[in-house]
Amino acid sequence: MRKKIVLLTGFEPFNHEPVNPAWEAVRALAGWGGEDFTVEVRQLPCVFGQALDELAAAVDDHQPSVVIAVGQAGGRCDLSVERVAINVDDAPIPDNRQRQLVDQPVVAEGPAAYFSTLPIKAIVHELRAAGLPASVSQTAGTFVCNHVFYGLMHLAAARQQAGGVAPLRAGFIHIPYLPEQAARHPGAPSMALSQMVAGLKIAIETALAVERDVREWGGATH
Repeated sequence: MRKKIVLLTGFEPFNHEPVNPAWEAVRALAGWGGEDFTVEVRQLPCVFGQALDELAAAVDDHQPSVVIAVGQAGGRCDLSVERVAINVDDAPIPDNRQRQLVDQPVVAEGPAAYFSTLPIKAIVHELRAAGLPASVSQTAGTFVCNHVFYGLMHLAAARQQAGGVAPLRAGFIHIPYLPEQAARHPGAPSMALSQMVAGLKIAIETALAVERDVREWGGATH
């Protein structure tokens, strides 16, 4: 029986950072797997539009069952499993081609938002059980991370509507700075690369094993 493919994506460095923890964590898992799955990885450019083109190409190349896109969220203190992607690009900083989109849709005439199809609360539950700080996040921002998250979910929805292929389970996880990055941003939280990698392994295994998400609180008051 053909093994399931899990596709992980991580971004190149951006905003003058010499490294992107998302890519460092993702590439550490290239070829990792189990009896019934294996992991493929792809680096995405931090560029509006081009990132979605390369994401779509990776999905076409690997025909994955699960896609988890990973991004850097400097200032966050935990593994943030994103709940919702919104149809807007509103960049507080330029992308790596110096484009700064303002109030533009990710997909013209697309729905306002998509929810992740990962078992997000089960993932957070398992991460915390393993001693890793984690939470459900209610926003992926409006920069290239959200752009990719929305584009991924739009792609998954289009594939399901077209039929002929298995549903694509997909979502997005934000991770903090690495310690060497936090050293340049006094007061910023960080996480060791080994913990990020361990967390992504748990997210993958949970996404493959859990069909129906757990029912427990994961919301926010503000």
